[in-house]
Amino acid sequence: MTAHPSAVPSLVPTGRLRAVINLGNPILAKRDPQSAQPVGVSVDLASELARRLGIEAEFLVVEKAADSVAAVNEGRADVGFFAVDPARGAEIAFTAPYLLIEGAYLVRDDSSLQANEQVDRAGTRVVVGKGSAYDLFLTRELKAAEIVRAPSSPDVVPAFLEQGLDVAAGVKQQLEMDAARLPGLRLLPGRFMVIQQAMGAAKAAGPQAAEFVAAFVEAMKASGFVAATLQRHGIEGVTVAPVV
Repeated sequence: MTAHPSAVPSLVPTGRLRAVINLGNPILAKRDPQSAQPVGVSVDLASELARRLGIEAEFLVVEKAADSVAAVNEGRADVGFFAVDPARGAEIAFTAPYLLIEGAYLVRDDSSLQANEQVDRAGTRVVVGKGSAYDLFLTRELKAAEIVRAPSSPDVVPAFLEQGLDVAAGVKQQLEMDAARLPGLRLLPGRFMVIQQAMGAAKAAGPQAAEFVAAFVEAMKASGFVAATLQRHGIEGVTVAPVV
């Protein structure tokens, strides 16, 4: 793929690709235990985009989705990796999704809740990561249950346990790992939402920059790059989004 002549300077005004990497979703990125550097699907995609642009990648590492959104909105990053949500679309141009990630509910074994549809009732307290896609979605969808916001997605299960809350909401794979390592917990069957995980660039960079990033994502899906990076990092249970 070849960049439109005006896409590169508008997308990367500093001459380096500044990519914000959110460690709050372990499916996408985490720190390497040896080097402490960020590794994962989003890191690989950003590195490949920089390679194709013929420039270096520079990573801004954050711990939660809201900080990732702010970095692009404030011009501190050129691209980021986001769950598509209308509340985030005012200033960010999203690509089509490259991954589909399920959101699930975690409860205690002795909870009376047996189905996702039972969660939205008076007296139920649901904890989510503040500013996460789950927070944005449930803020719109839950009418009777109370939402409790943990500082970030990794803080959800600790808050759920420490505060004696009723439901923890988040990435299904992460909650499955939590349920496996912590006694007395289970997931409700199925999912309550599917997150469309996309790349995004600031709308201020212009339509040609957005179109270039969008074309890059489609090329990464079609070539098998996304599937290969998932396999390389041992990520299971997620789906590569279809090419559009």
